Amino acid sequence: MDLNRYRLVSVWLLPAPPREVYRALRDVPQYPHWWPQVREVRRLDDHTGRLRIRSLLPYQLLLTVRERHQDEAGGVLEASLDGDLVGWSRWTVGADGPSASRAVFEQDVRPGKPLMRRLALPGRPLFLLNHAAMMRAGERGLRRRLLGSPDGSVSSGTGP
Repeated sequence: MDLNRYRLVSVWLLPAPPREVYRALRDVPQYPHWWPQVREVRRLDDHTGRLRIRSLLPYQLLLTVRERHQDEAGGVLEASLDGDLVGWSRWTVGADGPSASRAVFEQDVRPGKPLMRRLALPGRPLFLLNHAAMMRAGERGLRRRLLGSPDGSVSSGTGP
């Protein structure tokens, strides 16, 4: 087992049709408005952005996220990650009943930070708990956003 490799999967059940969920997830610059751990998104170009993330643990991650694949009809958003984490992430959005969605987040990453690599064995359980807390908060935030809070709309912007 490679303790420096993280293959993570989260499933979000959301109260909106897949197209609406897909568009909200595609609108990465809006993430800080509904996902508390995504502290900042800075667009670098039409397909690349820089994210600053911080969850429960007292450190932040800086990630460069580059769009690899967008397929609205198939509900797929995929990006490569570089910086404090190196690898890829993917959202796959599909129907979960007549007016609900199932969004599956997959991530396959390795730490880019030397400290995270050195802490692989003792830190792994904390890193996994930190990630799980972040994903739960993101699901709650997007659910609120889709139900009309805080501003009652979902932007249709694109890219990171």
